[in-house]
Amino acid sequence: MAAFLDRAPFVPISLCGAAGPLFAVHYPSARADAGHAVLYLPPFAEEANRSRRMAALLARKLAETGIGTMLLDPYGCGDSGGEFSEARWPVWREDGTRAVRWLRERGYQRITLLGLRLGALLALDTVANADLPIDRVLLWQPVLRGDQMVTQFLRLRLAAELAGGGRGDGTAELRRQLAAEQMVEIAGYELHHELASAIDALRLGELGLRCRAPIDWIDVMADPAQASSPANEQVVQRWHQANVDFRHHKVAGEPFWALQETTIAPGLLALTRDLLEAGA
Repeated sequence: MAAFLDRAPFVPISLCGAAGPLFAVHYPSARADAGHAVLYLPPFAEEANRSRRMAALLARKLAETGIGTMLLDPYGCGDSGGEFSEARWPVWREDGTRAVRWLRERGYQRITLLGLRLGALLALDTVANADLPIDRVLLWQPVLRGDQMVTQFLRLRLAAELAGGGRGDGTAELRRQLAAEQMVEIAGYELHHELASAIDALRLGELGLRCRAPIDWIDVMADPAQASSPANEQVVQRWHQANVDFRHHKVAGEPFWALQETTIAPGLLALTRDLLEAGA
């Protein structure tokens, strides 16, 4: 396996996005008859950078099993066009749709969307709004509430202000500033009010109800035998009651998206590969 990962082919590509050029990396299947592809949608801000190793490892593992994979940088992120200050949620959603269309045009008959953290919500929202059929959705450690994630992101600014001897006036004040000035800089990212407002409104529970494809939700935990959080269980119960087609999984691993040092979760990679192979 290690030898294959070192030589796995990938192709950098440029797509025409909703607001400008998009950068993506396509890992074609090692089999000529592959009909299944995965589109990976990254998490938010610095979490995306910390997760790139995991995304690349997954793509290479899937290519070996006969599943093509595209790793997409939405507009304003990574190596795609635009600045982070220009990023907007509807644009990201349309970028995902265009990436799906590109994969369909290359002969992939079945498409799975795989999103990490905020990318999981983007995957669900893309399925609900896309004009092309999506066969499956995989959620890696999905964010439950967008407003809580934005608040957590704003706290990075407060922590930096306190470390520099500032007052750190609180997230409520930062939100007022964001609404008034339309932009605040946080940890090197210029966050626009429109993007923050769109993310604030996102709820995993509601997005799952609108999903037209089967869902596999995977949580990464230090101890998978441990009970899920009450908030997670509320979403699980809500989906069960609404007859959402989903399965909830737990796997041992570290929160690689949140750690400064590059970290991987082998169990998550193995389970994801197994689920996709079984689905195929």
